[in-house]
Amino acid sequence: MNWPNCLLRWGGTLGLLAALVLLPACTPPAAHSDLGCGQSNIPCLQGTARVLLSTAKGKVLIELDGKNAPLTAGNFLDLVRRGAYTNTVFHRVVKDPTPFVVQGGDPQSSRPNVPVSQYGSGNFLDPASGAPRYIPLEVKLKNEASPRYGTPQSGARVSEQLALPHHRGSVAMARSQDPNSASAQFYIALTDLPELDGRYAVFGHVIEGMPVVDQINQGERLLKAEVVKP
Repeated sequence: MNWPNCLLRWGGTLGLLAALVLLPACTPPAAHSDLGCGQSNIPCLQGTARVLLSTAKGKVLIELDGKNAPLTAGNFLDLVRRGAYTNTVFHRVVKDPTPFVVQGGDPQSSRPNVPVSQYGSGNFLDPASGAPRYIPLEVKLKNEASPRYGTPQSGARVSEQLALPHHRGSVAMARSQDPNSASAQFYIALTDLPELDGRYAVFGHVIEGMPVVDQINQGERLLKAEVVKP
């Protein structure tokens, strides 16, 4: 990964550095899924589901929100069922100077022949086609019936308008510069992160185990992710 080019692309402000921390790669995707449920071959989640993450530090229970993020939650649930997260690495953990995120989910980090320097640059590859699966940015406003797709939302009070803002324990999709480049990598917010609201898709939250998340260190592994409530 060519980090100097990334730094030039994103600039040097604190807010953009925060966005940089979430980048799984600097190269834009070749393509992404059609926008929205019903327009994609990715199974959407209707309602809620729960996923249990097993780590060396303990277990973390996540509730996925298919009401407010059906496509993003459905994508994550599908990848869990496929075993895409087994033995993957938490490759980016930012706690200093202030708590930020615990990020993982790069499928290639589970392979022993992949150099550590490449962790965070991978996506889920569809076994049927061999092509990366990308999903569009999905953001839902409280007063709207359906999510908006493909375009970041901004404004002075955007956090107040979102159905799923970034609170401590929120689970969201990491992506590159392209808002429609999320694939498999995800992060858990260690604190409220309003600077990311409207720009990254939150799709669930930790309901048990945040003290475990706080103890996860960079380089540790997600041993297993499993559905405990379909």
